[in-house]
Amino acid sequence: MSALLVRGAAFVWTGERVVSDVDLLCVDGRVVEIGPGVAAPPGAAVLDAAGCAVIPGLVNAHHHLLQSAFRTLPGTRGVPMRDWLGVMNAAYRAVGVDPELCGAAAAVGLAEALLCGVTTVADHHLTWPAGADHAGMAEAVFGAAGALGARLVFVRGTAGDDPDVAASAADALAALLPPASLAVGPAGVHSDGRATFDALREVAVRHGLPRRTQANEQVDVVVAAERYGRRPLELLEEWGWLEEGVTIAHLCAVTDAEIARVAASGATVTHAPGCDLPMGWGLAPAGALLDAGAVVGLGTSGGGSNDAGHLLADARLALQASPLSGRPLTAVEVLTMATRGGALGLARSELGSLEPGAAADLNVYDLSGVADAGIGDPLPALLWTSPGRRPRDVVVDGSVVVRCGALVDTDERALASSLHDLLTARRSAA
Repeated sequence: MSALLVRGAAFVWTGERVVSDVDLLCVDGRVVEIGPGVAAPPGAAVLDAAGCAVIPGLVNAHHHLLQSAFRTLPGTRGVPMRDWLGVMNAAYRAVGVDPELCGAAAAVGLAEALLCGVTTVADHHLTWPAGADHAGMAEAVFGAAGALGARLVFVRGTAGDDPDVAASAADALAALLPPASLAVGPAGVHSDGRATFDALREVAVRHGLPRRTQANEQVDVVVAAERYGRRPLELLEEWGWLEEGVTIAHLCAVTDAEIARVAASGATVTHAPGCDLPMGWGLAPAGALLDAGAVVGLGTSGGGSNDAGHLLADARLALQASPLSGRPLTAVEVLTMATRGGALGLARSELGSLEPGAAADLNVYDLSGVADAGIGDPLPALLWTSPGRRPRDVVVDGSVVVRCGALVDTDERALASSLHDLLTARRSAA
């Protein structure tokens, strides 16, 4: 038996309730008890949380980890999305996308995620060069997650791949990867046609996999109109991708009727304001989607458009920008999006909560600094005060993976240096 006692928290937000002045006991990777004066089992590790807030580990429901190697590229800011895609694709070709690069980029992105309190990342991998080692690339990403202690859901995506190749690769990954760690899905109707959506839907049904795609960002709406004379969500519904088991990222340009259609379908949504808003690609009406009954998660999207994997910072942005979409969000709604909402979209009901029986993934935030002086309600203060707030400690599966703001088992500077050296060598050789 492995046990961890988080002792003396100022409060614990379980995802459903706030409990003050309590301990939280985790045994064998699960939360087993919350309350005052919880006794530590023999041999249990103890994490002092005096003066701290404890919340569930964050779930980044939409990332592109490969893009951690392609941040702030010239020509990627203040441009239409179509132009941005061209710059990114040229950058991928210039250095070559293979298992080595995928592993190095994922290590950096996942380390950043953990340091920012993200314990689970959904990595929508879309770049598969001709002749790519599909299994090797996926295994490299999982290897990085395993070394760091992060949870990973790998999304075998497509962006113009041959439908049969994409489906065959997804089938192979379903037999190779750990249970509950794989999803499938095209980038969107702007990149893939019905044959690809049909093929990956069949794979998902065969293996019981979640499905994920993107819709109603700038280029998606334009291409759907040009190519099909339709709206993206019309096509997704016709192609069997607007239903339970599907999560749709972005949803910037949606009508009231489309909001109702998404909510009624049972599909879930991922809001990505840290990508869409600064890039000028739109802003999803997250409040209206919640009011309609949709489950909404939160994602950063990739480093090529966001530049950071700091989900709590994006949660703050979602909160601040929400009045622009017509319905202000509350801090609790946004924190729920960043935890429980994303977990449900991944079909991982054990994540995003700290109620007994939930996975022991949690963040400990120190509230004793000047940024939190004078606060009236400490839970919303996690978002409103201290922009760029990072947790002091992070626990995944009952094990401390970040302690006092540093990775426990890995030197983050070594990861950064390794990726830098790899990119430099490849660009010099190009």
